[in-house]
Amino acid sequence: MTKLISVLLFGLAFTSPAFAAEGLDGAKLSSLWALPFAGMLLSIALGPLVFADIWHHHYGKIAALWAALIIVPMAAIYGFDATAHVIFHTAALEYVPFILMLTALFTAAGGLVLRGNLQGAPVLNTGLLALGTALASVIGTTGASMVLIRPLLRANDNRQHNVHVVVFFIFLVSNIGGSLTPIGDPPLFLGFLRGVSFGWTLTHLWPETLFASITLLALFFALDSWLYAKEGVVAADPTPGSKLAVTGLINLVLIAVAISAVILSGIWKPGVSFEIFDTKLDLQNLVRELVMIAVTLASLALTKNTDRELNGFEWGPIEEVAKLFAAIFITIVPVMAMLAAGKNGAFAPLVALVTNANGTPDNVAFFWLTGALSSFLDNAPTYLVFFELAGGNAPQLMTDMAMTLAAVSLGAVFMGANTYIGNAPNFMVYAIARRAGVKMPSFFGYMLWSGAILIPLFVAITFLFIK
Repeated sequence: MTKLISVLLFGLAFTSPAFAAEGLDGAKLSSLWALPFAGMLLSIALGPLVFADIWHHHYGKIAALWAALIIVPMAAIYGFDATAHVIFHTAALEYVPFILMLTALFTAAGGLVLRGNLQGAPVLNTGLLALGTALASVIGTTGASMVLIRPLLRANDNRQHNVHVVVFFIFLVSNIGGSLTPIGDPPLFLGFLRGVSFGWTLTHLWPETLFASITLLALFFALDSWLYAKEGVVAADPTPGSKLAVTGLINLVLIAVAISAVILSGIWKPGVSFEIFDTKLDLQNLVRELVMIAVTLASLALTKNTDRELNGFEWGPIEEVAKLFAAIFITIVPVMAMLAAGKNGAFAPLVALVTNANGTPDNVAFFWLTGALSSFLDNAPTYLVFFELAGGNAPQLMTDMAMTLAAVSLGAVFMGANTYIGNAPNFMVYAIARRAGVKMPSFFGYMLWSGAILIPLFVAITFLFIK
């Protein structure tokens, strides 16, 4: 490891990049600066699969190591003050708002419990998937997944064939359903933090989302009906039917408060700001962050412990997200600078790959490249990379380049469903289903499902919508 740090320091020192108060000059950065970011993403992708035990116990230390490979060389070359400014700027404007929003929704959704049990039949299963798909854009893909996966598993625990139910749940509830609001999926909230208006995703992505959702729901209903008829007499139900009831309803109010705070921060512009470390902190954003903290604390205070226990609520998932994304936001700083440099930066070949001969963006390439990387390297940082690659100018992307922004957004959200590691809820649902006795497919087995079902769907979306 000492040799690796030495090589990085040597290579970075001889690139002589400019370092101004506003950040790194990406045109003068070596591609070596991207190695810690790539290492971080590969660790997330391969850690749970290749060295699961080590990853589970030491993912925080691994993430800290990759972050240090940015912080230490940066401090050595440019000084502590300049490095502290960049880290603070990233933390205050992106990481803290991101993690506070996720924590608030995760905590509130974790206290919302659907009690009781119904019998898993095609109409009921399809209805629950449709409900979850709609909820995903309201309480987030993680929140909707955690609220509905256990009731869905209980409803189908006497079915001989139930793997497909969980697979389609991941497709729809854990991914595609979250594409209509910044609340829905982490990549879209990062876009909101970068200046994309709250309502833009709903007005621009609803046709593709509706098409994908209806297609998958129809396909699921046909498959589930065939398997249900094939099973004939099902086994005795270990969780007999009982009346449904929703408890922890105060959390619905708290979720509404959190969503309102996000919307308000996008439309309320009092013109009041505070400057710390040369970073401007707007009043509306500070209020939003305080509301997220208040929602989290209120949910913990007002929700019964029995409700959280029934939901299987635990802090592990959000703790992991917090640690991993702290490292991601640090290691991505030089990558963003190089992407901002466009054809003058180290990523000029990637710029050429998503640019037509006449200089216009190749939206099909944006859709598939964003999607391909989102499938394996987590869709939130991938969204940021291609958002910046498209110019990073939110007002322009929302108007003149709306199709490009739509392609990036759809690729990140939709294709996060291609693997267990494309989006955070995927692996959580997989783990819960396995503990419930569902014989879930392996990593590559799941990709056979997604390849057979989702890839043809994405090809159809390309021809019908991506121009």
